[in-house]
Amino acid sequence: MAELAEAPVALEAFDWNAVGNKGETYSKADREKYDSLYEKTLKSVAANEIIDGTVVAKNNKEVVVNIGYKSDGVVQLTEFRYNPDLKVGDTVEVYVESQEDKSGQLILSHKTARAMKSWERVNQALANDEIIKGYVKCRTKGGLIADVFGIEAFLPGSQIDVKPIRDYDIYVGKTMEFKVVKINNEFKNVVVSHKALIEAELEQQKKEIISKLEKGQVLEGTVKNITSYGVFIDLGGVDGLV
Repeated sequence: MAELAEAPVALEAFDWNAVGNKGETYSKADREKYDSLYEKTLKSVAANEIIDGTVVAKNNKEVVVNIGYKSDGVVQLTEFRYNPDLKVGDTVEVYVESQEDKSGQLILSHKTARAMKSWERVNQALANDEIIKGYVKCRTKGGLIADVFGIEAFLPGSQIDVKPIRDYDIYVGKTMEFKVVKINNEFKNVVVSHKALIEAELEQQKKEIISKLEKGQVLEGTVKNITSYGVFIDLGGVDGLV
């Protein structure tokens, strides 16, 4: 038996009021009422506004962010290079560049949002002696350039480690922890240090070792330096003189 082809139905002839849930029908007034209620659940956003959003999807090029608007926005994944652990469900700040483009897409930028708030954050980090994360972008004369809150901060070669570093390139492309050690707001310069974190950790280790030392205790150590007046022994973070 030949299959019967379904006859096309003109949209203007379609009875929209007959469409309902479990046999219920909705009038035009009902639909307008529900549309109005739905619109009220959506956020009202304006261009040039900074707002929190939720990551709802991610691929190797783009991140889809929901800000409670009628459409989601797309942000380039490269804007999150400093945060390789970004995942669906994370809350991120975004800047509304445009409510809609030609295709009706919400235009967002995480990089711009970070840049606008970055100086406030970096000054706060300095004032509170906070540990922050940054992405090492490239090598420069005398050190490295790191992305910190969207700001290009200078990491001097002398502030990378407690021991001298010969090859700066091994740090490029890595995410590291820093402390902000200097800010020039007039010239928009930020200097950070990774060495400061290592020194703080070594100091803490030293205090713990000293607190456990007792008179008459026998310890093993490594000869660190020999001088005319004695021998320096490394006891694992604390130097002793024999």
